[in-house]
Amino acid sequence: MAEQPPPLEATPLLNEVPLLPHMVNGDSIQQVILVQVNPGETFTITTEDGHIQCIQGPAHVPMMSPNGSMPPIFVPPGYVSQVVEENGVRRVVVQGESPEGPQALGTAGPASPHTPWDNEVISPFFAEPRSHGRTNFIQRDERSLKMQEHLKKRLKDRQASGHTNNKLNSPPSSPHKVLNSSNATIPNGNGKGQQGAVGALKQKQIGKTKGSPEAEMGESDTESRKCDTHLSIGKPVVSDIQARSAVLSWNLPVSSQNGESHSHSPAAFTFEVAISNSGKNGKFKSVYVGEELTITLPDLRPATDYHARVSATSSSIKETISELVSFTTESCEPDCPAAPKLINRTKNSLSLQWKVRGDLGRDQGVTLDLPVFQGKNGPFKECYYGHLKQYKLTKLAPSTRYSLRLAAKNDIGMSGFSETVTFGTAGVVPPAPAPPTLLEAGVTWMALGWSPPAGGALDDTLTYSLDMEEEGSGYGFQPQYNGDELSCTLRNLRRSTSYKFRLFAYNSEGKSSPSEVVEHSTKPDRPGAPSKPAVKGKIHPHSVRVTWEPPKDNGGSDISKYFLEISEASVGGRWEPIYSGAQREHVCDHLRPGTSYRLRVSCASKGGESQVSDVTTVTTAAVPPGPCPAPALLGKAKPKEITLQWGPPAVDGGSEVTEYLLEMASSEQDERRVLYQGPAAEFAVTNLLPGRSYSFWLRAGNRVGFGPHSEKAEICTAPGPPEQCCKPLITCKSATCAVVSWESPACNGAEITEYRLDWGQVEGSMHIIYTGPCQSYEVKGLTPATTYYCRVQAVNVAGAGLFGDTGVITTPPSVPAAVAVLHLLEEDQVEISPPLSTCLAIQWEEPCCHGAEITGYNIEYGEKQLVTVGRNTTHVLENLLPDTLYRIRVQAINSLGVGPFSHSMKAKTKPLPPDPPHLECVVFSYQSLKLKWGEGPSRALIPNPTQFNLQMEDRFGRFVTVYNGPCHTYKVQRLSESTTYHFRIQAYNDAGEGAFSEVCAFTTTKSPPAPLKGELALPWQLLQATGGQGWSLQAAPVSCQVYKGPEPCFRLPAAQTNCEYRARVCAGRQCHDLPGCPELCGPYSPSTVFSCQRREPGPAAAPAGTELAQSGKRLREERAIAIALLCGFAVVAILFAVVIQYFVIK
Repeated sequence: MAEQPPPLEATPLLNEVPLLPHMVNGDSIQQVILVQVNPGETFTITTEDGHIQCIQGPAHVPMMSPNGSMPPIFVPPGYVSQVVEENGVRRVVVQGESPEGPQALGTAGPASPHTPWDNEVISPFFAEPRSHGRTNFIQRDERSLKMQEHLKKRLKDRQASGHTNNKLNSPPSSPHKVLNSSNATIPNGNGKGQQGAVGALKQKQIGKTKGSPEAEMGESDTESRKCDTHLSIGKPVVSDIQARSAVLSWNLPVSSQNGESHSHSPAAFTFEVAISNSGKNGKFKSVYVGEELTITLPDLRPATDYHARVSATSSSIKETISELVSFTTESCEPDCPAAPKLINRTKNSLSLQWKVRGDLGRDQGVTLDLPVFQGKNGPFKECYYGHLKQYKLTKLAPSTRYSLRLAAKNDIGMSGFSETVTFGTAGVVPPAPAPPTLLEAGVTWMALGWSPPAGGALDDTLTYSLDMEEEGSGYGFQPQYNGDELSCTLRNLRRSTSYKFRLFAYNSEGKSSPSEVVEHSTKPDRPGAPSKPAVKGKIHPHSVRVTWEPPKDNGGSDISKYFLEISEASVGGRWEPIYSGAQREHVCDHLRPGTSYRLRVSCASKGGESQVSDVTTVTTAAVPPGPCPAPALLGKAKPKEITLQWGPPAVDGGSEVTEYLLEMASSEQDERRVLYQGPAAEFAVTNLLPGRSYSFWLRAGNRVGFGPHSEKAEICTAPGPPEQCCKPLITCKSATCAVVSWESPACNGAEITEYRLDWGQVEGSMHIIYTGPCQSYEVKGLTPATTYYCRVQAVNVAGAGLFGDTGVITTPPSVPAAVAVLHLLEEDQVEISPPLSTCLAIQWEEPCCHGAEITGYNIEYGEKQLVTVGRNTTHVLENLLPDTLYRIRVQAINSLGVGPFSHSMKAKTKPLPPDPPHLECVVFSYQSLKLKWGEGPSRALIPNPTQFNLQMEDRFGRFVTVYNGPCHTYKVQRLSESTTYHFRIQAYNDAGEGAFSEVCAFTTTKSPPAPLKGELALPWQLLQATGGQGWSLQAAPVSCQVYKGPEPCFRLPAAQTNCEYRARVCAGRQCHDLPGCPELCGPYSPSTVFSCQRREPGPAAAPAGTELAQSGKRLREERAIAIALLCGFAVVAILFAVVIQYFVIK
């Protein structure tokens, strides 16, 4: 540790740590400390949430001091930490305690092999304050006075603002929070390894305005930190040790500056006291934080070993911890025990059990005292004294309650008494109680009451059990109530039923004899509703006889009276009583014929009046209605139709009119015939003759029958259109032309002005093709072998007559019609796929045959080549030229001749399938093969109609597809080294799939060794051997190979002192089976910087600092050059990408 280690390269941890503004600008008193962790060591940090974070070396760990002081360093027992200053650099040195004083600078004594700190070495810190070029120091006496005054002033300011307690009580923060918070504290770091870690601590001064008091104070604080100050506190003293408290006192810490001791005032320090009762290495608990030098430790446990320590903290001096002091508290009287518990009792005894709680001290001979209290005002007396934890009290009085309490006793004294508990002995059962009395009774419930049994103990707690027996049930007495009340209400009982009751009394000893049996009854309920009234006999127009049945539930008593009520069924009818008596039959008279009435019945008994029964609706008999008024004409009369309307009769006969009967006669001598019978009040009479007079009569009817005829009504029809025409005569002149003629019908008093000819191929879907006065018409443009329908209609001034009968004619057959639909079939629509390069499959729809069956088709294609086929509507044209355009058309043929050609269709044959390309391997690797075929781009930048199917043979001898696409190159990856693989390729396009190429075999190369993991550490880590293994070591500044061999370590001979070297290592693999390549070398590991320095005397440490600064400057320059090169490469790559995107892809 005497020699400074060479500077390390920047580690990832240091590079990722951003510099906070308060670190650079100096606007805070916080100080950043860089802990240097050497290679092979581990730096341990405890975060504020209690987790442990380990950092592997080499690394620079930044930590932050909130008050500008040195962070606390925890050392093993037997060692002390001392802050020394040399040439403006402060160091924390860990050394063993010895009467000669501190050891040599930068060294630490060896740890004891029996201490728990064998595997941990505390990392010292190097603090390098910013002196701004000042090298002269103030005299020690003047500097000490200024520092003491400044510390007093700062402590008073902190106490006034309340920041002292917050900083002392705040937990340490994690290393991640240090970088983001200016108020974070410094975590404790313990370095694990063979050598102590060395770091540089850089302190930033507070930027203040010149001439202000705060600026002078900051300058004084900066000068005070420059001095080398060591703070030590003596071992605390324990006095006045009691069972639950002790007095702890200590002296003020003493600081030493360059071998001279200085004392301080108590106000300059804050002390923290921590104690532990689980051993020296157990968990310590902070019990006091303040400025006092003597405190009392309260709330201690009797007869317990404790360890205490005191730590002192100052605003400018690093925290120091005293040695541990051990003491043992005194024994005392035991704690108050818990109250005893009852485990068994009889009439004359109580069995008790108890537990001792609390701390009885060191004396294990514990005795217990059990007093007992009998009576209300009697004294307690002791009934047991001994070591047992249970006892049986005997010879007690029965049915008596006793109060008990418990106390514990040892050699020191007796504890207080426990809480008083009360237990009672067993007694006698109570006497038989009096029978229960009826308080109140209802239909389904009864309320019973009783009194306590006479002669029982007044302080007994009695419960009662009430048993009940229903009359005639046969189940005997059943329990109905169990409780301590003197009354109860029994519900869900049967109405008008007698029940028997008996009562029992209970206490803690048992059940008494039953009381005398008493009998009580429930009240009857009101009866249920009688049955629905029913009609008895025939319903007359003015009277009706009704009867009813008694209710199914009489409520427990006989029915005494019935009540019959009647109401009209119309809305708003009021109920009126028409009968009251014991009979169950009554005749309702004085009713109106054909009227609906509602009837209902209710009854009454001792229990009350029942609900009314369901309602019965009765309608009296009705009579036929009276005569209706004569029917009248509605609107205007038509030639063959008139509409009549009428009203209801004046008398409906007691029943609603349900229908009307309309009769008609052409004259008074003709017989009447019924035209209409129904409920409507109007009717349209049709099929009449124009200009004729007709007679009409009307009758109304209800559910009884029809009434008399009305008076006669005579009504005349109006003139009408012509009569219906006869069937027309049709004559065919040719297959597409026909002549239609017809005769004139009767005009019905008006001259016919025109005729209308209706023509069509469907009888129900014809349209008018001629309108005029002529009686014939020639129809042209007909379809051969087609059936047509036609009819004629005559029109005059009165209107159009009816169409005549339909005439039918069929035109003679002719040549077929032209083919309407012609299209090309796809490959999947043909059952047997033909070669698409020389064949075309076409399909068409069969045209109309025009009355003669189609016998074949003519297909014309190419240079008017004609092919005749049968009746099939599909055909494949063969022997065509590949990639040629053809015009195709079709015509149908029947027995009458050849029909016209269809429209022309253009179709093109496909080209021939492509041949397989030549397959070759352009790049060989130990785990991949890059294959190339044909001429074209490696990537599909433009649409390519030709696709390729690359297949590779698997271990079972089957070829599987590894690539399918338009590219001309493919890289097969995840292959095994030095292995032969077989490939074949196939090309395909829209014309089809071509043949596979010949099978090609390609072999992968052997793999070079893997790169070394992490940075180079001498000796370097061995890799898993893959064949022959060797190592190649290169060293700089002059790049050359200094070693090549199988060993994992190498010593560089004749190394120059004070010279920086860079070394890197790569692994080599010897391949004897590959001619021309006897060795494969892997990539080099990251370079490692080291130097060989000359041992020099202790005082000459300034050149080392200069060399460290120069080395840091070189590292910064190299880092800037690397960043500039990286940015240049990035700009060039972006420009290339833009050029490719613009000129190639687009």
